[in-house]
Amino acid sequence: MRYLVTGGAGFIGSHLSEHLVALGHEVLVLDDLSTGRHSNIAALEARPDRFRFILGSVTDSALVTECIRECDAVFHLASAVGVKLIIDQPVKTIETIVNGTDVILRACARYRRPVLITSSSEVYGKSEKVPFAEEDDRLMGSTTQRRWSYACAKALDEFLALAHWYEYRLPVVVVRLFNTVGPRQTGQYGMVVPRFVRQALDGEPITVYGDGEQTRCFAHVLDVVEALPRLFDLPAARGQIYNLGSNEEVTIRALAERVKRLTGSASPVVLVPYDKAYTTGFEDMRRRVPDLTKIRAAIGYEPKRNLDTILRDVIEDFRRAAP
Repeated sequence: MRYLVTGGAGFIGSHLSEHLVALGHEVLVLDDLSTGRHSNIAALEARPDRFRFILGSVTDSALVTECIRECDAVFHLASAVGVKLIIDQPVKTIETIVNGTDVILRACARYRRPVLITSSSEVYGKSEKVPFAEEDDRLMGSTTQRRWSYACAKALDEFLALAHWYEYRLPVVVVRLFNTVGPRQTGQYGMVVPRFVRQALDGEPITVYGDGEQTRCFAHVLDVVEALPRLFDLPAARGQIYNLGSNEEVTIRALAERVKRLTGSASPVVLVPYDKAYTTGFEDMRRRVPDLTKIRAAIGYEPKRNLDTILRDVIEDFRRAAP
């Protein structure tokens, strides 16, 4: 197969591209490098028989159409990423997500190319029904809070993808990712694990936002990218939504303490109010835990790598990259 991977120079996209090449496929990556990095895919460019990179945006309809025409199927990962970027650049967030996905789906429909779209656990909003199941109702915050623009844009992506499945029978799979972590992820846009690791290794205070009792479940990027092609290859997955992540729950304060222990850092753990970290009135999910029943039934998915393994891999990656 020849796959188009949008956002393929990003953290998850580059790992997925590597995995697809290792499976024997050809990969064409389209990325504008706004949040991705060329260094993430530099090693793949040594395989011109299997890999090619095009610098460009998913909102460029002519370019996307050309890329999709020459590929067999599409993994659409290109998106705005990170809470900080969402707060600071809401227009870019909404336009990149919604317009980009619209362009991808139109071109896929034109050439009848199967497409997998990565969504986000953010679409569950402030729901208190935990764990989150794919068919659950969603609870969104006010439109006056920029924080929810990402969740709503991703939800619109899902509606649009499933509409293409319903109306045109375009083969579409939607996957909601839950806090994917691993080597190559940066804390530049607010990602909590790399931010904690960098602070711990630099001897800076490890800054926990809010009271630190909010919980998350972190999945290793390799577990995630191994599961994505398996879902894509499953005929029964078309027109379906799947949660993908881990259900090993941890408080953010405990996460900071674990990073401190694993790095051997003397950094203090400091609580920072949300208003100071982001913006006045910022709202957050109290718990974010996926129900993995559906994906287990579909492909027998189970996370192979626990939180300590994830943290050690991220720590090693930061140390290896240090000057």
